[in-house]
Amino acid sequence: MTEINDRISIQVGLSGYSFRITSPAGTESSQWLGAESIFTVPQMQRRYSDVHITVFTPYCTLVPENFFMAENARAVLEDVVELPEGAVVDHVRIPEQNAVMVFSTSVGGTLHKVVSESVMRMDGSKARPLPELYAMLKSLDSLQDYNRIVASHMDGVLYLVIAQGKTLLLCNTYPAQDFTTAEYFIFLAMKQLQLNPEMSTIFFRTSLTEEQEMSLYRYFKSVDKI
Repeated sequence: MTEINDRISIQVGLSGYSFRITSPAGTESSQWLGAESIFTVPQMQRRYSDVHITVFTPYCTLVPENFFMAENARAVLEDVVELPEGAVVDHVRIPEQNAVMVFSTSVGGTLHKVVSESVMRMDGSKARPLPELYAMLKSLDSLQDYNRIVASHMDGVLYLVIAQGKTLLLCNTYPAQDFTTAEYFIFLAMKQLQLNPEMSTIFFRTSLTEEQEMSLYRYFKSVDKI
């Protein structure tokens, strides 16, 4: 029997979702799709060797591994964000950063739960929806640049991770209703960290319009989609 070796990565926001399928035959990426299409898109009705689901949630914080106590997770998160009433708080370990990400995916809607129920692994197991920031942090090791800037912009929020060498310098979210505001926070962070955009590549995990990409190219050495 031929072994199936494919992987689907799904990003879920308030307004819908997108997916990327990687297999030996190549890569297939979707546009941003509305939530109503979840039951009609063929790629969302099958099983894969591996499934990853990320949720655009600003309700996240990083805690050093040595200081983390599960019983204090909610209090730690409430210290940095205002959680919706009844929000469920969870955590996931990030060994590469010797840290624990405390988060909530209670962002107004259950699309990520529907996705998790619809798209499963070959053995029938379900993927655990995790924060977009988690996926951004996990992507750092695959990037070869010394200055690594990873960003996503969705539902009026900028997600930004910056590392230099093996050192994580920043992992944060910013309110940014439009892309101009998102750029402002990107350049402000670069300035505060004394990083030169002209010597750096910025990696986006969300799609960019041609205008947005050209705007970034005026300042950065390169702009890549991951």
